[in-house]
Amino acid sequence: MTVVPAWRLALALAVLLAVVMLVLTVAQVRVRRDALVAVARAAVQLTLVALVIAWVFQHPGGVAIYLVVMLAAASWTSVRRIGLGTSTWPPVALAIVVGALAAVVPVLASGALPVQAQTVVPFSAQIIGGAMTAVSLAGGRLRDDVRGEWDQVEAWLSLGATPRQAVVWHARRAVARSLVPALDQTRSAGLVTLPGAFVGLLLGGASPAAAAQVQLLVLVGLLAAESVAAVVAARLLAHRLGLRTPTG
Repeated sequence: MTVVPAWRLALALAVLLAVVMLVLTVAQVRVRRDALVAVARAAVQLTLVALVIAWVFQHPGGVAIYLVVMLAAASWTSVRRIGLGTSTWPPVALAIVVGALAAVVPVLASGALPVQAQTVVPFSAQIIGGAMTAVSLAGGRLRDDVRGEWDQVEAWLSLGATPRQAVVWHARRAVARSLVPALDQTRSAGLVTLPGAFVGLLLGGASPAAAAQVQLLVLVGLLAAESVAAVVAARLLAHRLGLRTPTG
């Protein structure tokens, strides 16, 4: 896919942003400033990321550094989203790393994708993002459920259950809920939506068959990574939550 002239891109973006502002103004939804900031941040971040990835593609040794930075950022994002304090960074980071490895290693080891920067970086980035989302959803749901149903947790504790045993049912429910987006995305691929990797490959000139193969790898990889990450996060956070007070 060739790069379009800058003015055409600017025109399309301006029209799209105008649509957002118009709809929000008419509906009197007060998030217009948030929308503008989000678009501005996306433009700056994507420009910087494009420069970094271009450098990584030319210097394959930088792949590991880039992925480590991405994992650190993903972990910190989940920690903030879960809202249990910075002390949860180690288990959250471990859950994301284990989840990502559970998907990336089999794909690369099997040869389904070539081991080169141009494939490792985009595939791993999507997997890490999915693991981050699953951990954030599972951790946040577990936190809310334990706080909202603390009387049940306390009852189990009074019967001699360990903190982890007292919240194990909540953990299982949190994991199940965190996987709903991934399950729905996988189930509806090609029928309700055309996923990003599929569209991107088609726009880049790949055949529909090749695009479908890569997208299937991404979807199943995301499901594997998110399943592992959510389970690990829930198990590691269960003990911590079982020791807290309802507002702790």
